[in-house]
Amino acid sequence: MTVLAMLAVSLFLYHEFDIKQVLLFLVGAGLGVTLLHAAFGFTGGWRSMIRERRSAGVRAQILLVILTSALFFPVLGHLFPDVGAHAALAPVGISVLVGAFLFGIGMQLGGGCGSGTLFTVGQGQMDMLITLAFFIIGATIGSAHLHWWLALPGLGTLSLIDAYGWFPALVMQVTCLAILYAWSQRMERQRYGRVETLGVLHGGVKVTDRLLFGPWPLWWGVVGLGVLNLLTLLVGGHPWSITFAFGLWGAKIWSALGGDVLAWPYWSTGYPAQALTQSVLADHTSIMDFGIILGAVLAAALAGEFAPAGAPLRWTRILAAVSGGLLLGYGARLAFGCNIGGLVAGMSSGSLHGWLWLLAGFTGTLVGVRFRVLLHLDPPLVRGP
Repeated sequence: MTVLAMLAVSLFLYHEFDIKQVLLFLVGAGLGVTLLHAAFGFTGGWRSMIRERRSAGVRAQILLVILTSALFFPVLGHLFPDVGAHAALAPVGISVLVGAFLFGIGMQLGGGCGSGTLFTVGQGQMDMLITLAFFIIGATIGSAHLHWWLALPGLGTLSLIDAYGWFPALVMQVTCLAILYAWSQRMERQRYGRVETLGVLHGGVKVTDRLLFGPWPLWWGVVGLGVLNLLTLLVGGHPWSITFAFGLWGAKIWSALGGDVLAWPYWSTGYPAQALTQSVLADHTSIMDFGIILGAVLAAALAGEFAPAGAPLRWTRILAAVSGGLLLGYGARLAFGCNIGGLVAGMSSGSLHGWLWLLAGFTGTLVGVRFRVLLHLDPPLVRGP
C-alpha cells in the first residue's frame, strides 16, 4: 500500500510539476528508510553521551559531517563549475546562538529533532504528532519574530571555503571533527574501558535482507545519509533541510484562518514570499519531508515495527511534547534550521554558523536532559568518571 501511495505521489508530481520534484520526493523517501532502519537520530545520541557516556550516536554524527563535508566542499568550492549548487550560509550571531540553545532543550523534551520527529511519526508513534503539531506552531511564531532577532549584533555570514579555499578549509574542518571524535571515544573508554562499535553485520543474515528489513548498523546510516544529502545538493541545488517547511505550513494555515502573514518581513520577500503563493508540493523542503514520512512508513512496515506499543501518555509527556515542540520550531527558525538544516548543512557548507549551532545546541541539550529528569521522563543522572 505504501509503495502504491509513493508511486501515485510520484506520478502526480511529474504531471503537475517536473522530474526534479519526483527525484527530491524519492530522495526524501530514501532518507526516511535510512533514518528508521539505522535508528539514526541526534536526540538519543546526544542524550546517551550526556547520561551514559555512550558515544556511538555522537561518533556517527561526526562521521556524517566529515563525509558530507568531503562531498560538499569541492562542489561548493566550484571545482565543478557546471554544477549549480548553493551553500547553506547563515549569519553568525545572537539569533543562531539563542535559537540552537532553545532547540537543544526542545529536542530532549519533544523526543526528537527535525528528522527524528518526521521518521518517528512515519513509524506510527502517535505521541510524536503532538511534538510535530507544536513544532509547526513554534516555527510559525519564529518566522514572525525573526526580523527582530536578526537586528541584534552579529558577525554576518562567514564561510571557510570563501576564506581559505575548499581544500584547506576541508583539512581544517576534518581535523577539528577528528579531535571531537577522539574526545568522545575517550569519554566512553574512561567509563567502560572499551568503545562500542558503530554496528557490525552478524553472520546468518543476508546483506539484501538486512538492507530491506533492517536493522542497519550505524555506519550504513552514515553512508546512506551522506550520499542522499549529496543527491539533494545536486538535484535541488541546496543541502538537505527540514524545518523551513514547518514554518511554511503554519504560515499557510494562519493565512487561511485570516492572519496577515505578509505583514511579517520574513514572508514578504524572496523565496519565502514565493513559496507562500504556491502549493506546498512545489516546495523542495516540503516534498522531501513528505517523502521522509512515507519512507519511514515503508521501512517500519518492512521491519514489522509500525505503530510500536508504547507507554500510556501521561500529562508530563504531553507537557514535554507541547513545550518541546514549541521550542523546536521557534529555535529552528531563529537558528536557520535544525540539526540537519542548521548543523549538518551549515558545517558541510563551510559556514561558521554551523559550528556555533553545534556549541549552542549541545549546551541546550544539557539543560533539556535535566528537564526530562525533573518531569520524571528519565531517571536521575548518575555521576561517573
